[in-house]
Amino acid sequence: MLKSTKNPPDNDPAAQSESTDSEKLGQHPRKPSAIFLIAPEIDNQPLLEYACESLASANVMASDFVRFLQGSQCNTLLGIQQSIMLGELAVNRVLDNLDPPG
Repeated sequence: MLKSTKNPPDNDPAAQSESTDSEKLGQHPRKPSAIFLIAPEIDNQPLLEYACESLASANVMASDFVRFLQGSQCNTLLGIQQSIMLGELAVNRVLDNLDPPG
């Protein structure tokens, strides 16, 4: 069967970003934005403590917000909340390993 039109150009942004990303891979080191920069001399302990507190706050916000949702949106947010909780547990374990209680 013959087509009456030519194939359209590939305008898929995901496909374009994948090829652009793969072309950039290994050419230039990633330079983080200076807008939000954590000082390099900060130790791991306070960074992990901050991450733990941030995850705990996100967990509470998701828990509070889920009450206003129904159906699949509620299930989606509960899944996100579970991921947040698991991240918080992992960070807490690292903190315990660095500074065991007792």
